[in-house]
Amino acid sequence: MNNQVLLWSMLILPWLTLFFMPKEQIKRLMPVALFSALTSVLATELGENLGWFVYGKAAYPLNTPSYIIYGLNIVTTMWLFYFLHGRFWRYIVIDTVLNFGFIYLFHVYFLGSRGLFYEVGLTPLQNALIVTFDGVLAYAYQVWQEAVFARSEIKSASYSSNLQPAATKPLPKDQDNEKGE
Repeated sequence: MNNQVLLWSMLILPWLTLFFMPKEQIKRLMPVALFSALTSVLATELGENLGWFVYGKAAYPLNTPSYIIYGLNIVTTMWLFYFLHGRFWRYIVIDTVLNFGFIYLFHVYFLGSRGLFYEVGLTPLQNALIVTFDGVLAYAYQVWQEAVFARSEIKSASYSSNLQPAATKPLPKDQDNEKGE
C-alpha cells in the first residue's frame, strides 16, 4: 500500500466509526477530544523540536503528522470516553495498554518500517508514558468539563441532552427564592 494512501486512511477512516456513536455523545465528547488533540499537537511540536522523534512523511499537502492527531487521536479519545468515562482506573489501565501497543507496535514497528516515524532521543517506554500522562490530563479535563454542566430537571426541546450551565439549575422544591419570608 502506498504511504500516502495509508496516511490519508488514518486521517479519514476513524471518523467513519462515529456513525455508530449516538449524536448526543459526540456532542458531549468532542471538547475532550479536541483538548486531547491540542495537547498531542503540543507534545508533537515539543518532541520534534527537542529531537525526540522524527516524522518521515506527512499526508500531502500537510506538513504535520495530522493523520495521527486529527484522525486516530480524536476519534480514539471519543470512543475511550464513551465506554470508560466514570471508571477512572479501568480507563487508566485500558488507555495505558492501548498507548503501549500504539507506540511499540504501530509507531515503532509498522510506521518505522515504512519510514514514516523514527524515535531518536526518546525510548518507546518514555513516549508511551508521555502519551499516558496526556490521557490522564484528558480525563481530568472531562471531569472538569462535566462539572460545569448540571442535568436539568426540566425537559428542553431545544437541547436534547438537557445539559445546562449550573447557574440555570432550578432550586430544590423545598427552597424558596426569597429569604425574607
